[in-house]
Amino acid sequence: MTTLDKNFEPSSAEARLYGGWEASGAFAARPEREADPYSIMIPPPNVTGSLHVGHALTMTLQDILVRFRRMQGRDVLWQPGTDHAGIATQMVVERLLDKEGVSRKDLGRETFLSRVWQWKAESGGNITRQLRRLGASPDWARERFTMDEGLSVAVREVFVRLFEEGLIYQDKRLVNWDTQLQTAISDLEVESRDTKGNMWYIRYPVEGGEEIIVATTRPETMLADIAVAVHPENEKFKHLIGRHVVLPLTERKIPIIADEYADPEKGTGAVKITPAHDFNDFEVGKRHGLAMPSMLDKQGRITLAELGEMPEFVRSLEGQDRFAARKLIVAELEAREQLVEVKPHPHVVPYGDRSGTVIEPFLTTQWYCNAYVLAQPAIKAVEKGHTQFVPKQWENTFFAWMRDIQPWCISRQLWWGHRIPAWYDEAGKVYVARTEEEAQAKAGAGVALTQDEDVLDTWFSSALWPFSTLGWPEQTTELAKYYPTDTLVTGFDIIFFWVARMMMMGLHFMGDVPFRTIYIHGLVRDEKGQKMSKSKGNVLDPLTLIDKFGADALRYSVAAAAGQGRDVKLGEKIVETNRAFITKIWNAARFLEMNGVKPNSDFRPQDATLPLCRWVLARANEAIEAATAGLEAYRPNDYAAACYRFAWGDVCDWFIELAKPGFASEDAPEIRDSAAYVLGVLLRLMHPLIPYVTEELWDHFGYGAACSLISAPWPVPVKVSGAEAAQDELNWLVALISEIRTVRSEMNVPPSQKSPVFLQDAVRETLDRAQRWFEAISRLARASEIGALNGPVPKNAAQAVLGEATIILPLEGLIDLEAEKKRLAGALAKAEGELKKVQAKLANADFVARAPEAILDEHRDREESFTNEVKRLGAALARLA
Repeated sequence: MTTLDKNFEPSSAEARLYGGWEASGAFAARPEREADPYSIMIPPPNVTGSLHVGHALTMTLQDILVRFRRMQGRDVLWQPGTDHAGIATQMVVERLLDKEGVSRKDLGRETFLSRVWQWKAESGGNITRQLRRLGASPDWARERFTMDEGLSVAVREVFVRLFEEGLIYQDKRLVNWDTQLQTAISDLEVESRDTKGNMWYIRYPVEGGEEIIVATTRPETMLADIAVAVHPENEKFKHLIGRHVVLPLTERKIPIIADEYADPEKGTGAVKITPAHDFNDFEVGKRHGLAMPSMLDKQGRITLAELGEMPEFVRSLEGQDRFAARKLIVAELEAREQLVEVKPHPHVVPYGDRSGTVIEPFLTTQWYCNAYVLAQPAIKAVEKGHTQFVPKQWENTFFAWMRDIQPWCISRQLWWGHRIPAWYDEAGKVYVARTEEEAQAKAGAGVALTQDEDVLDTWFSSALWPFSTLGWPEQTTELAKYYPTDTLVTGFDIIFFWVARMMMMGLHFMGDVPFRTIYIHGLVRDEKGQKMSKSKGNVLDPLTLIDKFGADALRYSVAAAAGQGRDVKLGEKIVETNRAFITKIWNAARFLEMNGVKPNSDFRPQDATLPLCRWVLARANEAIEAATAGLEAYRPNDYAAACYRFAWGDVCDWFIELAKPGFASEDAPEIRDSAAYVLGVLLRLMHPLIPYVTEELWDHFGYGAACSLISAPWPVPVKVSGAEAAQDELNWLVALISEIRTVRSEMNVPPSQKSPVFLQDAVRETLDRAQRWFEAISRLARASEIGALNGPVPKNAAQAVLGEATIILPLEGLIDLEAEKKRLAGALAKAEGELKKVQAKLANADFVARAPEAILDEHRDREESFTNEVKRLGAALARLA
């Protein structure tokens, strides 16, 4: 057997090991097995996407869970796939066509779609290739795409059934309209930006005398004003309710209505009502049965088609861009002395996240799904605990959205996507059917039919993902075994857009929830807790991090920081620091190999006799329990911490260090066997977290066949004889050495200088232990001698308490005590000053109210750090008192 290389080289090992796992079939679900299933659905990334840090987090957390359950013997299905991403994909291909000087309309629908499919075949697999780099282990043979024929059948089946049940229908309502893409978009595709705008105060003359001042941020929409609303109890305007104003510029008369939407404390207390161009106004319009004329076309230009006869100035605006028209309207109002004043007004403006254009509320006929009816069983399922959120507080967000759910606009004015299975005859009658042939049969022979031009919202097909990927509407073996799935791992930002819709569709069509547990993780932020953005220049590329430090270091970094309910702080320095942990494990394994450690299948932990071996075996049991508990509770940070404590602390810092002399003694066989056993536990325990380095070591040491760790059984605690006594003894030794090291470090004692250690008030058992372990104490704590204190405590000695004894460390002659006291006092004063500063800021209510959460977190971290520093320095000074 060749010896381990000096360093673990991820760049050469990762592709080889991943290929080995894949070739062995380790990722594959096997529905024919009798093992209990465990299934997770990948949140399908956009086919246009590239791996970003959010993917790195969510996919690492999922991979940890599936590797853990696989090792527990479960029949694991981690269902992979990608989303067709309607708008994003269409835009990518249109940009390519622009470079060729061709538009999609030049090509026509069918030719354009063939170009999209061509692009998908050539470039659509980037994201899945990148997931492999991360070490993700889904069942790639089952990879699906939301536009697959099988999934398309499911989409059409769901649409037809919901239509037949009256839960899908056409309606004219306001939507988020992207004037550049010329399609409705979902709320998730709307980016709200803080904007320095203006508030225009406009004089609306009341018929028969008086006037009402109306304030608006969008003066151009006044062309389609249909009323002015005032609060019914507003004494200032109460007497005007029922009268009319003359709408400036248009000279139309519109009523003054009473509605509680008009807040007397906001603006002037009077609100212009434009139902076709504002979501709140739309609801007011519905309550009062008002007309809803539009004054903008699909491209965001002024149209007078629905406004009737207009004066010359208004007619001159026809075809003008909305923002150009705004300037002309404001100038005209000013010229007519109907503009009272203009005030700067910061407000939030909706932009399309793809197009970057201002989104318009637009009144148009679209297809809708009755989300309210579908939401009720989903609400009950969470209330009754059939599906549980982790952390639990996220169910409140779910309930808030679901109990106030609005009709879901499911149509999009795009070409790429699931085309709506509806056909129209020449009279406009609609025929909804699974196929064109079925629609023709409904319409009758010879009736000319035209299919609806629109496609479905991408979230419609995504909502079916947990069962469409398993073969529904066919009743497949996979559907019977893996639905409901066990866990959904996702971010909180799509609880409503995706999670809720999967709940609604799963319950409606499968009669059961799509997942038992919804594990919600936080966002990935930079090292300072700030949101990553291109404008800030703090965006991290996970592939670059993998190239520099290896996938294991990145996986460990995100998992170790993924505390429940907390965002994940990530930076290059963090990943680089955590690579040292991977290196530590590798170096420990090299040391063990050099000392003859190799697996012994005949070794039984219960036969161990040496206290050191019994201790480390007992610590392995504790690590198994802690790591398993962390994974079962969806606490990846606790799992990572348990692995770290065991690997770096128990095994590397203590067991190996204490065992070094034993490798050359008569105890060597038991030490080697125990070391091999513990290394095997450590590799299995950490495999879900850092799969590459653990597999490489597992294979090298011969614990199993090549690439077999992924399928090795998850470790379970074993009986260790005399564990309690061994724990008592070794825990005392570790504590003693740690205390002495702490004191020496605080007092700046040079490592080269040994010093005597005395134990005051120590019982005989403690003194005997000290003598038994003197070699280790001398080597690791730099003690020249250790024994009972005879006589008074030496002058200028540092003290620390351990159990019944007080550790006495004489410092005379080792350091300049006065200089050390002065140094400690100065450091303590500085730390106290910094603590006061940060506490003053956190006590400032104004600062706490205004500061971003990331800044507050940073200040709280600093407060904790300075508090600990003050305690440490205070204790060090006290030792010298």
